[in-house]
Amino acid sequence: MTPPKVHTAEEIIGYLEHQSHILLDARPVAAYNGWRLKGEARGGHIAGAKCFPLEWTNYKGWPELLRSKGVTSGKNIVVYGYGPEDTRAMAEQLAAEGYGQVSVFERFLDWSKNPDYPLDHLARYRQLVYPEWVQSLISGRKPPTYDNDKYVICHCSYRYRGDYESGHIPGSIHLDTERLESSKTWNRHSPQELEKALVDHGIDSDTTVILYGRFAHPNNEDEYPGRLAGHLAAMRCAQLMIYAGVKDVRVLNGGMKTWLAAGYETTTDEGKIYPANEFGADIPVNPELIVDLPEAKELLASDDGELVSIRSWEEFIGNVSGYNYIEKAGRIPGAIFGDCGSDAYHMENYRNIDHTMREYHEIADIWKSNGIVPDKHIAFYCGTGWRGSEAFLNAYFMGWPRVSVYDGGWLEWSSDPDNPVETGEPENQSPVWQR
Repeated sequence: MTPPKVHTAEEIIGYLEHQSHILLDARPVAAYNGWRLKGEARGGHIAGAKCFPLEWTNYKGWPELLRSKGVTSGKNIVVYGYGPEDTRAMAEQLAAEGYGQVSVFERFLDWSKNPDYPLDHLARYRQLVYPEWVQSLISGRKPPTYDNDKYVICHCSYRYRGDYESGHIPGSIHLDTERLESSKTWNRHSPQELEKALVDHGIDSDTTVILYGRFAHPNNEDEYPGRLAGHLAAMRCAQLMIYAGVKDVRVLNGGMKTWLAAGYETTTDEGKIYPANEFGADIPVNPELIVDLPEAKELLASDDGELVSIRSWEEFIGNVSGYNYIEKAGRIPGAIFGDCGSDAYHMENYRNIDHTMREYHEIADIWKSNGIVPDKHIAFYCGTGWRGSEAFLNAYFMGWPRVSVYDGGWLEWSSDPDNPVETGEPENQSPVWQR
């Protein structure tokens, strides 16, 4: 293979100004988001670069994913990583796939030292942690951005404690979503119930909480014998804890999937719970992060807000309700399609190939095409709040100032015969999320 052309920083600046090349960041997702994994002076990625870690080339179907990002043969592609080794390894992978116009930039660490060179990062990247960060924490080493003397790691699931007992991150405790929400209405519990649940699990407003779960479809009994996949449960718990007023809520990006992929061990030993004396704040500290039916209707009538349906296209157009306990199918009139994935138990259109959160620029661009923008009050809903919570976290991590979850969702809306319902394909929306 002929060695690829090596660019200077000045050449990269020129490419950015003229948008003549596609920049491909081959570093880990955590580095792209903002974490300084190699001690770089500034964290994040070169502004405008696309995220495609070298390790993704180990997954089947990665070339199709790359093309879905607009990185196609015939375009000028500049690959960069932390240094020559990972950068050239990615260039070789692209060449093997028939990409003929691939060059490299090998001086990212020097780029990060110059404040005049543009870098971008996820606004709240600190709240989306990576496996090595958690490993440092449980090993007694102080991980970056952690400046606390108390933390709790929660392995989340709905009811099925066997998921936790079969193997979890050492030191983590089990958190059943039923402690934070009702399994009848799937709405949040009362402030008093939330406070008791948090205090019982050793969590007060000043505790750093790290949440994670497993990934699986509920019908895949070999992978997950419980009713609902746990990492989506972690998203729901995270949203409710932020609403309640826990100041430092973090999610393990990719959950158990990335923990195992990093080669870290699990245990069946029970994590110890040290109940807190009190929560230390009046719940909810952040009431604006959840809206109920009256506020949802106000958003539908407002020019300054949007109600966004985080459901599958089949649910949105009314072909299915999505749940065996929700009879009526359809959508809330005036709601915008925000998608999720293939059905009520999937969020693959918000996930990368390794189950980490999808590149946030892609999310923001697709949202923008449907009128979902940060200068409006955006309230996400789904059937009962879980998928809406994951979409909320995407916007929250991006630093959007006015985002909420409509807690009642389709279950509450469809249960009232006086609420209007629409079915069929709307004229101004389509399933644009499909890769």
